[in-house]
Amino acid sequence: MAKLSEQPERYDEMVETMKKVARVNSELTVEERNLLSVGYMVQKINGHIIKARRASWRIMSSIKQNEECKGNESNVKHIKGYRQKVEDELANISQDILKPH
Repeated sequence: MAKLSEQPERYDEMVETMKKVARVNSELTVEERNLLSVGYMVQKINGHIIKARRASWRIMSSIKQNEECKGNESNVKHIKGYRQKVEDELANISQDILKPH
């Protein structure tokens, strides 16, 4: 899940996933430590919320198309759900922006 989160640059979810892994496994592999480190580092410098969400959506759409071509319906279903989450976040951000203050 952390690797899937990294590709569309969903670093906040990448960090949360790796925290769960760390709770289960007291000693992380080198790859797991790197995923956690990258997630935290990028999360702190990413201030472009909408841009990041839109980029995530585009990347997930591309991954979904690749999985459809391979016939991996299970992966396609998982990616569609994940992409819907991003769409919902974008809708919430947009509503917040348009809300009268």
